[in-house]
Amino acid sequence: KTEKIDVVGPVCESGDFFALDREMPELGEGDLLAIMSAGAYGFVMASNYNSRPLPAEALVRGNKFALIRKRQTNEDLIRGEVDPQF
Repeated sequence: KTEKIDVVGPVCESGDFFALDREMPELGEGDLLAIMSAGAYGFVMASNYNSRPLPAEALVRGNKFALIRKRQTNEDLIRGEVDPQF
């Protein structure tokens, strides 16, 4: 079964989408979706805009894939911050 969906990103911006009105197999919670060209959602161009953790990275070769970088955690985001105690 397929359905027409919009594939969007997690930030509240009108241009935060990967595909609009795309025919896709029915997806459910926990399903993975590979986006081969993700722009600023890829590690090289990513930032912590809106306190978003940097993404994980996977290497894909043919029908094989491997996780090559873990996703940044919220703890990673604040690890270097210091409260100046003014």
